Amino acid sequence: MSITRRSALGLVAGAVFAPAVVRAQAFPSKPISLVVPYPAGGPTDAIARFVAQDLSTSIGQNVLVDNRAGASGAVGTRAVAHGAADGYTIVFGNNQTHGNNMFLLKDPGYDAVKDFAPLAGVGAFEHAFVVRNDLPAKTIPELIALAKADPEKLNYGSTGVGSGSHLAMELFMQRTGIKMTHVPFRGAAPLVQEIIGGRIDIANSTLPSVLEQINAGTLRALAIASPERNPYAKQIPTLREQGVNNADADSWAAFFAPAATPQPILDQLSKAIIASLAKPETSKAILNLGFTLKVRDPAAFKPYHIQEIATWKQIITDAGVKPE
Repeated sequence: MSITRRSALGLVAGAVFAPAVVRAQAFPSKPISLVVPYPAGGPTDAIARFVAQDLSTSIGQNVLVDNRAGASGAVGTRAVAHGAADGYTIVFGNNQTHGNNMFLLKDPGYDAVKDFAPLAGVGAFEHAFVVRNDLPAKTIPELIALAKADPEKLNYGSTGVGSGSHLAMELFMQRTGIKMTHVPFRGAAPLVQEIIGGRIDIANSTLPSVLEQINAGTLRALAIASPERNPYAKQIPTLREQGVNNADADSWAAFFAPAATPQPILDQLSKAIIASLAKPETSKAILNLGFTLKVRDPAAFKPYHIQEIATWKQIITDAGVKPE
């Protein structure tokens, strides 16, 4: 056989085997990093880990949670926005990282809409008013009276400037005419410990971050900032039941990938995440935290995302919160 003929046959063989090579390198061919832009131990971290555990089995590659806290969630979010758009680094964000940071940080380092493609909306964190056990207020009207008696003496904690817990409290103060001193933290876990330790008076915190402590009696819940009582905390009355209207606040959460990620990879990740959230074992674990599941695919989440950004931008403006 001549060299020329052997070369030609080699080219044909290469063409035949090329699809097999492509299939062998199909996504995902290595572990995926799931960035959580908050410290380990909080509710956002817990939900991400439930999903990551299931995905590791369903997609055949490890999905590793990477906690990158700082700057109200902007540090980890920025890293994903400017990282490789290949599907191997995604982020579990929320209305702070992918909304409010646009208006509350002078330079977040990314655009929450242009730099990201949503993979799945997961649902919302309901907010609960919790206080240190020895605070002399057992109801929301008593808390309001206590705050009005000595303006700004009471302090309230949040998971950072522009976080849902911060803006939800700003909204509450705006509706009730009270003033309290803001103390931001880098995540839910240290905030909860400071309330238990008696150094923080109150927080309008996400229910998943405080439900265990409420049930254990290490802090007290005064109200749920949602239209209806939560089925996993039926003993806690709503703000509306206690005479405070138009102060409800839920904080959504969602999975995102860099915007330039190829569409087939986005579709694959989206389907896998939505399938994971639909599994009874995953959804039950998340619901047990007190989180409200409302799964949206990218087509449904995009308009919701835009509307939420506009809504909270107005709340920020009305509250007079300035960028830092």
